[in-house]
Amino acid sequence: MPENNCVTILGVGNILLTDEGFGVHFIRWFSERYKPSDSVKMFDGGTLGYALIDIICSCDNLIVIDVLKAKDTPGSIYRFNTEEMQAHMPPPTTAHEVTFFDVLFKVELMDELPQTIFLCIVPQDYGDMNMEMTPVMREKFPVMEKFLLAELSKLNVTLERADHA
Repeated sequence: MPENNCVTILGVGNILLTDEGFGVHFIRWFSERYKPSDSVKMFDGGTLGYALIDIICSCDNLIVIDVLKAKDTPGSIYRFNTEEMQAHMPPPTTAHEVTFFDVLFKVELMDELPQTIFLCIVPQDYGDMNMEMTPVMREKFPVMEKFLLAELSKLNVTLERADHA
């Protein structure tokens, strides 16, 4: 891995909508288990929209943890690159909604789009107003952790475990 290679792990989602917040809950859990380093940063991206531009532009590789609304077993995990992920994105519900792909499009226009991988999980309950995820989703944290560590390994990156993990 080149010395200047920077990896950003970004958990996105809305924690107010049950399993839709998986990416945020997962990145919080993961960041307690592993120490960030000079080359690896971890962020709770929540629903920040365009406020994520600086974070995305400041890395060479971006790994996004999010949910995927698909007709599949809740807890199923998928890996996509940017082009593959675009095919699975639902249309915006209003003209005022900023999707994550709107953010990536702006970054691409700036010619600063990093290599991007999406690790997505199918939610069990999406849309109910509840800040707690379903047990099925919480049980998938260690599985998502394995997928994420495998992606980091492909980039020749290893993370040090936190002392209390």
